[in-house]
Amino acid sequence: MVFKDLGPQVGYSTVFVLEYAGPMLIYPLFYLFAPAIYKVPHAPVLAQQVAVVYHTLHFAKRILETLFVHEFSHGTMPVGNLYRNCGYYWTFAALISYFINHPLYTSPPETRVKAAFAAAAACQLLNFYAHVVLARLRSDGSKGYKIPRSALAGFNYCTCANYMWEILGWVCFNVATQSAMGVLFNCAGATQMAIWAGAKHKRLRREFDGTAGKPKYPRRWVMLPPFY
Repeated sequence: MVFKDLGPQVGYSTVFVLEYAGPMLIYPLFYLFAPAIYKVPHAPVLAQQVAVVYHTLHFAKRILETLFVHEFSHGTMPVGNLYRNCGYYWTFAALISYFINHPLYTSPPETRVKAAFAAAAACQLLNFYAHVVLARLRSDGSKGYKIPRSALAGFNYCTCANYMWEILGWVCFNVATQSAMGVLFNCAGATQMAIWAGAKHKRLRREFDGTAGKPKYPRRWVMLPPFY
């Protein structure tokens, strides 16, 4: 028996709730208190109005998924991850909100704003459904790997459909808002998700190799058909 000191730990759910609560609370501050922050009174345009609703609901959805949908394979993580993750999400939320809600912000045409936010909302619904599909894989209490399957959620076409919808949702958000900080956040998140997706894809292919009675992992894209 080997004991390893993992150092100070914090629960996965605690980290996720805190890192998502920050953006949910920080973003609306620049919208609600714009006259005090920018020292210039202005009436928010459609893109700014919808963006604050979408951004807030997105992170509220993440918190609810953390509490009621996700199944974590580990109970805790190093406490240092709490500060790193919160710093990442909270800082980006402040930067994205600061520039989108700025009095000098230039909105895209309203037709594009409406269409892009409608597409973003659809991506969030599909992302939620993908998470439900993954949660159901362990609903029987099993701990081993299983092959996710769902045409609607996208798992029949790529291994990490949940990441795909998350990334596409933010792409639509950025199309609707023309946010440079939003694009940077999108790219940073997509890069990290690509690393996780690649590792999961290799793990599933190695686990389900078609030998010893195991099914062979179907041919799928990793995360973003037809690019990756």
